[in-house]
Amino acid sequence: MTPEEFRRYGHQAIDWAAEFLTNVESYPVLPAVEPGDLTDALPAHGPENGESMETIMADFERLIVPACTHWNHPGFFAYFANSGTPEGILGELLAAALNGNGMVWKTSPAVTELEQVVLRWLLAWSALPETWFGMIHDTASTSSMHAIEKGAISIGIGKENVRNVPVDEEFRMRVDVLESLIKADLAAGLRPCCVAATVGTTSTTSVDPVPAIADICERYKLWLHIDAAYGGAAALAPEFRWAFEGCERADSFVTNPHKWLQVPMDCSVFYTSRPEVMRRAFSMVPDYLTIPTATRAVNLMDYGVPLGRRFRALKLWFVMRSYGHEGLANLIREHVRLAHWFESQVKADGRFEMAAPVHFSVVNFRLKGGDEENKRILEQVNAAGNVFLSNTVLNGKFYLHLAVGNFQTTQRHVARAWELVSQATPR
Repeated sequence: MTPEEFRRYGHQAIDWAAEFLTNVESYPVLPAVEPGDLTDALPAHGPENGESMETIMADFERLIVPACTHWNHPGFFAYFANSGTPEGILGELLAAALNGNGMVWKTSPAVTELEQVVLRWLLAWSALPETWFGMIHDTASTSSMHAIEKGAISIGIGKENVRNVPVDEEFRMRVDVLESLIKADLAAGLRPCCVAATVGTTSTTSVDPVPAIADICERYKLWLHIDAAYGGAAALAPEFRWAFEGCERADSFVTNPHKWLQVPMDCSVFYTSRPEVMRRAFSMVPDYLTIPTATRAVNLMDYGVPLGRRFRALKLWFVMRSYGHEGLANLIREHVRLAHWFESQVKADGRFEMAAPVHFSVVNFRLKGGDEENKRILEQVNAAGNVFLSNTVLNGKFYLHLAVGNFQTTQRHVARAWELVSQATPR
């Protein structure tokens, strides 16, 4: 592609993206496709000779877009908050153009240093310890590798050595049971090593009693990991910092800007108060990367599994600078307000029940009665095309799950969700 062609098609792509964001509500949130439809519509083999960009872009619009679930739709209320803002999209574009690789400092100083700077900004905005060391991974599954069940399987600890701690009526970890499990393992000759607490669980946004959990971890010398993948963004607004009490005592902490901080997928931030432990665990420097550096140089490959590292910090930097602290905090406040409005509608309607208190921007609710009727309501709501709710199972019951988080979501969109739920519910 010549520079002139790149400029022409680049303008075309940006125009398409701008048009998409402007008119995203004209698209169904969920695609009307069946498994295998796109596979069957695409050639079985790649082209032997290059094709024109006109053909490729036409097929993008004709085949790819209709098979997409539109997470950037303001009526997307499923799973967790997620939004790709124009600022973040531009940052992603420029990061791809630079094609930086932050293996060590010298392979791209900007990748390393901008990442350190914006993550210190985020700590300051969140009132978390600014001495923590941070780095960006793709998702919380990677960031929390040695704190979650999948991570235990990946690193050889095994699922059988993971203890799931029971929760209370608000789905918070029961500290008394946690300590009992630790004592039982010690008595059996096992060695507990890590406790993973959560601030704002994906399903219910429950907040574990972190101060009490931290006491136990200190008593038994266990690593304390805090999963705030969804809820971490709430710390930008001071009125929600009650949820982060005790987090300053954590050994590691994860939050995902690609969930509630308006950054496009993927961008997961991992912090640790003990970077020297991470470095001892992960530093294996091959000869070709052994380069004398200044004392301020940080080689991020020494602190995690990935060697190659994308310039994810650039899109986070674009978003943080464009919105500012107050802009993002106000957006979070508005999303929480919308969730509380929806909660008020549910509570005012005697046909429904709530699963848990609404701390942030997630509401879990169900029609009183059987699961099948609730599944039917969910299917009918999602079939309308302009709203997408998901579900979760709590205490063995099927609940409808609404999560607010898109930068374009307004009262109108949340009201439409409630309207559809009401229409689908028998009187």
